[in-house]
Amino acid sequence: MATPPNSGYATPMRRLIALSLFASAQAFAFPLPQRDVARIVSPIWADEATRDRAGEADNVMHLLGVSAGQTVADIGAGSGYYTMRVSPVVGPKGRVIAQDIEARYLNRLKHRVKLAGLRNVRFVLGEPADPRLPPASVDIALLIHMYHEIAQPYGLLYRLRASLKPDARVAIVDLDRPSANHGMPRPQLVCEVKAVGYDLVSIAELKPGYLAVFKPGAAVDPATVKACRE
Repeated sequence: MATPPNSGYATPMRRLIALSLFASAQAFAFPLPQRDVARIVSPIWADEATRDRAGEADNVMHLLGVSAGQTVADIGAGSGYYTMRVSPVVGPKGRVIAQDIEARYLNRLKHRVKLAGLRNVRFVLGEPADPRLPPASVDIALLIHMYHEIAQPYGLLYRLRASLKPDARVAIVDLDRPSANHGMPRPQLVCEVKAVGYDLVSIAELKPGYLAVFKPGAAVDPATVKACRE
């Protein structure tokens, strides 16, 4: 298999093959998930005070080693719970990319960020099958309590890869319950993410839910991607 184009050890030929795969994927119709996709009903998962009392964001950032100077993509940023908390940690030399497919959520978050005086936040309006992030720019991609709402997870995860740095990680937080109930069973999540060429790094317990961490593995031909069944 070809090594992804952002890998530091890829040979020129492997880079060419991988770039061809990623280019062909831009217009490729990936399979739809063979499970329920939850509706987007709110820009928030739970009230922020409750999440702070549980230490959610601090715990997740600690487990991921979020630090000064990094670029963190908050995919499906919604009301900005993580954007607001990651921004001070990565500092003035770092960056948070707040991404969402709902323009109205991003507009509200822009106002919130401006009021807070945060200067290291950028905003990206994505698509269901493409996060539309800058290439080779992201150290950590966060998908927090929203994976179950992604209508085209295979396409989104595949195209996300071109935006990751060689040692980047993809961090998914969700509840271990059916996707129809705004959660994601762990085996189903791992199957879907691995189907598009990521390797599982770890799964950690949260209260509530879990944190699953992945890294880019061997690039896959988009034509070979098969939907996982529950």
